[in-house]
Amino acid sequence: MLSRLTRRQAVAVCALPVAALIATAVFAPLPFSLTQPGMTANVLGENKGAPVITISGAPTHDTSGQLRMTTIVATNPDAHVSLGDVIDSWFRTDRAVMPLDAVYPSGQNVKEIEQHNTEEMKESQDAATRAALNYLDLADKDVKVTLKLADVGGPSAGLLFTLGIIDKLNGDGGGRDLTGGRTIAGTGTITEDGAVGAVGGVALKTQAARRDGATVFLVPKAECSDAEAQLPKGLRLIPVTTLKSAVNSLTALESGKGSVPSC
Repeated sequence: MLSRLTRRQAVAVCALPVAALIATAVFAPLPFSLTQPGMTANVLGENKGAPVITISGAPTHDTSGQLRMTTIVATNPDAHVSLGDVIDSWFRTDRAVMPLDAVYPSGQNVKEIEQHNTEEMKESQDAATRAALNYLDLADKDVKVTLKLADVGGPSAGLLFTLGIIDKLNGDGGGRDLTGGRTIAGTGTITEDGAVGAVGGVALKTQAARRDGATVFLVPKAECSDAEAQLPKGLRLIPVTTLKSAVNSLTALESGKGSVPSC
């Protein structure tokens, strides 16, 4: 009886450190950020009461469709993300776990990150304006474009800004909307010469797009597989590599003539 009791006590005593280690692993902060679908905004319309795109110095036309830029929402860099949070998010389609350094530049605090994202957004807007005017062979000294989108940072709306400017100025080149009256969403960076770049988080952005009524999603071609992984029903993917390919695809989709690529 004594030896049996002693073994039970030994098991109980040894179990305490194990339980403590498990508890520490479950609740200790980890270098991850939890992300989920964020807001979308129609760049052809208004955001928080102000037009997203304002153009002067050239004639514009009204548009009937929507071009919705998409976002993801991530936990703050100083948020406590535990193993339990990671496991819970792993089994959900509306959340993703991303390395903290992939979401936020390493070594920056919240204020520095906000400033960095604001600067990236401004650079993206400038590149979008130049790319659109270059595409239309318009001089930036004659045409003034102002882009305004509240509470959003980063460069991933570049492609949609560019398409929005082109749609307002020129449409499909024949006086018709690029959108064909559809709600089209997408993501992608843009360079001055019209190259479209990858952005990350596309699987969550497709969910945000479908939630807000989009039926077509423009995705950087390099991220097709990520976008297909959890693609919502009723959302068509169109891969793009350049501004020209994006415009050509939308024109073909609107007119019903020509081929529209797919992932």
